[in-house]
Amino acid sequence: MDLKFTKMHGLGNDFIIIDGVTEHVELNDDQIRQLSDRRFGIGFDQLLLVEPPQDPDQDFRYRIFNADGYEVEQCGNGARCFALFVLNKGLISSNIIKVETMSGNIQLSITDNNLVTVNMGPPVFTPALVPFKANTEAKQYSLPVEYHGHKEDIKFSVVSIGNPHAVITVDDAESAPVQHLGPVMENHPSFPNRVNVGFMEIVDPHNIKLRVFERGVGETMACGTGACAAVAIGIHSGVLESPVSVSLTGGQLDIEYDGGNSPILMTGPAVAVFEGKTII
Repeated sequence: MDLKFTKMHGLGNDFIIIDGVTEHVELNDDQIRQLSDRRFGIGFDQLLLVEPPQDPDQDFRYRIFNADGYEVEQCGNGARCFALFVLNKGLISSNIIKVETMSGNIQLSITDNNLVTVNMGPPVFTPALVPFKANTEAKQYSLPVEYHGHKEDIKFSVVSIGNPHAVITVDDAESAPVQHLGPVMENHPSFPNRVNVGFMEIVDPHNIKLRVFERGVGETMACGTGACAAVAIGIHSGVLESPVSVSLTGGQLDIEYDGGNSPILMTGPAVAVFEGKTII
């Protein structure tokens, strides 16, 4: 089967996006893993599939597959690329796009300079809905973990931004043990669906630095839902104030969140890199 795709990125978090509206597309786990390989395939963090909506009130269905072939609920950087893709491909003419995802509906807005604002909906702090195994809801939790040859009680907060996140506050994001602690936390049995792990350095109430270890991918240059998660937790805990600029390895995202059950708004760029076709 000839597979047409567009390679895109949001702050270095890279994707291939496939039009499943005008063409019938079926991919299995092995094929996705093969395509994601950066030496033997195309290479990407996630594969994004555009499909017709199941909900008639929405414009599209948005499906996300990590590099390991596992389908996940949400991807914020991918959502921005999704918006630019459907507009550039002529699949929609409006700059306001309503999209259904595995975790619920979101709204995407494209500005004249190709910045995209994503309404991610409200964050969810209830442990069972993240999901995270805990007896009671708290602003911070602790788990004993072993990594890099030593044991440690790790303090962190949890939130769902349509997908599960654990956020650890660190003194210095650059020297944080992302590669060692990230996979241990990702696969901890307290997270039934695994978890994305953020390492947040608070610069001041309106600025943070962040690195994210994404489940099924590893550390990426940027993570949109990870940025939303860190800001939501910081505001929920009283150490951050909206708006917050999030500095990631690949660049900056701007996050607005008024607390409580209000929605999170994420604004950032999306870039188309090239068009391609491969045989699978």
